[in-house]
Amino acid sequence: MSQDHFKIGDYVTAIYKTGKYIGEITDVRPKSYLVRVLAVEKHPMQGDLHNPKQVDVAMFHQRRALAFREQTNVPKNMVREYKDEVPDYKASLKAAVQKMKETLLSEDTPWSQKSIEMLEELERDYFK
Repeated sequence: MSQDHFKIGDYVTAIYKTGKYIGEITDVRPKSYLVRVLAVEKHPMQGDLHNPKQVDVAMFHQRRALAFREQTNVPKNMVREYKDEVPDYKASLKAAVQKMKETLLSEDTPWSQKSIEMLEELERDYFK
């Protein structure tokens, strides 16, 4: 299905900043879709988006995943069809965090270590 032919109610994957989500289209706009988040496929990267994988930046941002049923505008070229069963939000968030932590542990750099610290703090908040 072409990215310009989605309609309200369609299930899609959507990339927003550095995260990837499964959601439902709730509005069609000229250059974007309004997507309601239903699950997390990839957790956003930590740190400064303008200086990826750098620790010595003005502010090392902690980046949360979009919340369940949160809506966000996603450019049409960042939206793809989703055909599988939509996973549970909390389970998908837990799996996405775990996958990111495993990747970061394999890198062993100052940036990955700082990112793991941020993710562990987020986990305490997400799963309390």
